[in-house]
Amino acid sequence: MQVIPLFDGFFRLSAGLALALVVLALAGCGPEEAKNTKPSRPVLVAAVHYAAEAPERSFVGTIRPRIETDVGFRVAGKVAKRLVEVGQTVEAGQALALLDETDLKLQAEQADAENSAAKGVLGQAIAAENRAKELRAKGWTTDAQMDQARAAADEARARFARAERSVELTRNSLSYATLNADSRGVVTAALVDPGQVVAAGQAAFRVARLGEKEAVVAIPETLITRATQGMAHVTLWSRPGKQYTAHLREVAPIADPATRTFLAKFSLPDADDAVAFGMTATLTLADPATVRVARLPLSALFNQGKTPSLYVVDDKGEVKLTPVTVKSYESEDVVITGGVDEGAKVVTLGVQKLDPAEKVRVMTALAF
Repeated sequence: MQVIPLFDGFFRLSAGLALALVVLALAGCGPEEAKNTKPSRPVLVAAVHYAAEAPERSFVGTIRPRIETDVGFRVAGKVAKRLVEVGQTVEAGQALALLDETDLKLQAEQADAENSAAKGVLGQAIAAENRAKELRAKGWTTDAQMDQARAAADEARARFARAERSVELTRNSLSYATLNADSRGVVTAALVDPGQVVAAGQAAFRVARLGEKEAVVAIPETLITRATQGMAHVTLWSRPGKQYTAHLREVAPIADPATRTFLAKFSLPDADDAVAFGMTATLTLADPATVRVARLPLSALFNQGKTPSLYVVDDKGEVKLTPVTVKSYESEDVVITGGVDEGAKVVTLGVQKLDPAEKVRVMTALAF
């Protein structure tokens, strides 16, 4: 049987023809086509990001009112009614609570009665003084009697003036039975209830004024200089995309004994109604007029004794050697101040073996 040798010869002939076709196809490719078929070189890149040379520092704080006042009645008495509750917004002059006016009205009536009596006594004293003057002018009385009449009239005038002041004071006390808000604000605490007897000046409500708001944070002693001389802004946890300008208003003169931090208060001049008291905020501190720099790995720098440069990769995979301005060299990074744009992609590994004429394939992490 010769079937197997015949089949083996046919197979060898087919393989030879296929090999010849491949050789002819490769021979017909020009140098440009051969270059296009070459696979692109994978490179590791990093995006350029410029930031302040001194990194910003952030602290968690709370929104507080600049002025929070304890208000109370200016007279003693029994609380008859409480008109507001905690969390309620009040306007200037709005009534907060009322006292029982019974005793205050009695005192006002008493003062009015004393005023009327003093007025009657003053009238009699003035009449007696005038008669004494007429008699003295005619020589029918002595100087002693004239002096006595004048002294009685002066005393009556003083008593009448005192009675008038007493009437004014009792009327003021009667008006103090209504506790009014001094300014627009929010009631943060109610310290009295109806039926409670309060003393004059005792705190009845705590009202936080809405006019000025501030962020209160604890700052370590190493950043006190930055807090006093740098720039600051505040963001709310409830509105992370909104920034508010902050200005340092006050720094505690003594550090907290437990945390060794200083309590700092930053005013928020452009705070709107969305900034509510008690909200959690993030205060960010930055040095003023700080040079903006970008940090890149030292392996990204290409320098053959001339200007330091970086290989910048575009969207088409083409690389371009771009000179940069180097500010300083660190142990693992190079700090640049310009030369490449924000967000540009630069090659960070193997820059010494790159050919600007060849295309590259961008990688953002090493593959193992």
